[in-house]
Amino acid sequence: MTHAERTIERIRPRQFHEAAGVEDWRVLGEGACAYFRTGSFAAGARLVHEIAQRVGPEDDHHPDIDLRPEGVTVRLITIASDYYGLTERDIELARRISAVARELGLAADPSAVQTVQVAVDALVGPDVVRFWRALLGYRHRADSFEDLIDPHRRGAPVFF
Repeated sequence: MTHAERTIERIRPRQFHEAAGVEDWRVLGEGACAYFRTGSFAAGARLVHEIAQRVGPEDDHHPDIDLRPEGVTVRLITIASDYYGLTERDIELARRISAVARELGLAADPSAVQTVQVAVDALVGPDVVRFWRALLGYRHRADSFEDLIDPHRRGAPVFF
C-alpha cells in the first residue's frame, strides 16, 4: 500500500484511539479533538502559527482550530462528498500536531475536550429536517440524510 493510499483509508473511532501517539486526542461526534492549555493568548497564537507552518501547509487536509486565551482546541475530521469521519490521515496529523505542542512545552488536557450535539425526535422526520436545514443553513452529512452539519464546522450538529 502506498503512502497516498494509506492516508485516505477510513477508520473507526476505536482504531484512532488504539493508534500509538494520539494519547492527547479524544474522538467525539465531530471528529478527533485535542485541547492544549497555553496559559495566554500569545502562547496559543504561537501554537496555531507553528501548526500552520509545520503541519503540511501544502496539504488540503487542515485542522479546525479554536484559539482562546486559556488554550487551543484542535479538531480533525475528514469530510468528503461520500464520507464524514476519520481516516489514517487524521492519525498522522494528530501525531504531528501533538509533537508541535510538545516542542513548545504545551501540555494537552484530554479532559477539557467536549462537544454539543442536538437531537430532535419527530414523527414527520423529512419535514422537520427540511425546516431545520433551511433555518440553520446546515447541510446533510455525507453519509446521512437525517443528520445535519454546519458547513462552516462551527455549530453543533443536529440529529433526527
